[in-house]
Amino acid sequence: MARPAVLYISYDGMLEPLGQSQVIAYLERLTGEAEIHVLSYEKPTDRAQADKVAALRERLGKAGIHWHPLTYHKSPTVPATLFDLAQGVVVALWLTLRHRVRVVHARSYVPALIGWLVKLLTGANLLFDMRGLWADERTDGGIWPPGGRVYSTVKRIERTLLLGADHIVTLTHASKAVIEGFPYMSKGHAPISVIPTCADLDRFTPGEGGKVTHYTLGYLGSIGTWYLFDEVLACFALIRERRPDARLLVVNRNEQELVRRMAAAAGIPDEALEITAAEHADVPAQVRRMSAGAAIIKPVFSKIASAPTKLAEYLGCGVPCLGNVGVGDMEAILEGEGAGVALREFTPTERARAVDRLLALAESPDTAAYCRAVALKHFSVDEGAAQYRAIWRSLLA
Repeated sequence: MARPAVLYISYDGMLEPLGQSQVIAYLERLTGEAEIHVLSYEKPTDRAQADKVAALRERLGKAGIHWHPLTYHKSPTVPATLFDLAQGVVVALWLTLRHRVRVVHARSYVPALIGWLVKLLTGANLLFDMRGLWADERTDGGIWPPGGRVYSTVKRIERTLLLGADHIVTLTHASKAVIEGFPYMSKGHAPISVIPTCADLDRFTPGEGGKVTHYTLGYLGSIGTWYLFDEVLACFALIRERRPDARLLVVNRNEQELVRRMAAAAGIPDEALEITAAEHADVPAQVRRMSAGAAIIKPVFSKIASAPTKLAEYLGCGVPCLGNVGVGDMEAILEGEGAGVALREFTPTERARAVDRLLALAESPDTAAYCRAVALKHFSVDEGAAQYRAIWRSLLA
């Protein structure tokens, strides 16, 4: 008897680090549940790297995952997205009919719209894996005007997808409450599960031996759009007042000159700053060098649905996090469970409170083990995969 098939659609490429850590890492753990087909949109620059494509095909082939890459088109924005959407519908429909797909697992809005159309035409079940409140993110980020035509259209599409899905996944408990409170959801809706952005905790582990003698505040990833890197610098300046030997370690690939300029403007001397780039495989080693990690994000409405990957990676390595309130479940995890400090506001007094608490955590011999335990509780990719497995089973049944 043929195995049931699941079609996973992602607008993020599998050749990107995000696709490998946030899609493939889960799917490799789910191959026993169904025949898995992945439809992804790859950047042209990634597809041009033949060795990279071949290596990924080999990895997915060994796992028994069938990969169907399409090319992502960026501009002009609306026509490019519509073209990608049309192309995706044709290919997804063909895959669904050919392989008798019973579940379409759609990662975010464009894939979910493809999945919704496939559901209408074939009867396959739709899993809407939201990843965030997309229209509100675009508005909060200044990309779309609030209440404008594009925003209103996407919010109507969001309503259609939420009401048309057979199961919904969101990243945070805070966003689940908001989604359930939408007026049109009051008459009934599909089950909603919370599965945060997880990390491979077999890779992100505490280091062996003691910490380096100087205190190191770390920062992973980009510093633009949502991340308040100026607040990280302001907090680090206070750390330097208390620990003159403190270092700031920034792991960033594409904005290193901007990091240097911002650090200089904040009065951070060159000898206190280290900026490095790291391949995804080397990130855990960089995190283990940190005494604490920072993830300070604009506390706008859409960020209630945010679960930053760096939080899971810091805690998995036993590193406490400096974050802020108003971002997903961060306050509950950091302050409620003692895995770090959440800034309540961006003022000198509050920064001083947060820095003093962060330094105190570094002095406790139990901090690393406790942060690791919180990571295992909330952010294990094995646990995330187990939750997806249960959802798939319910939809396949």
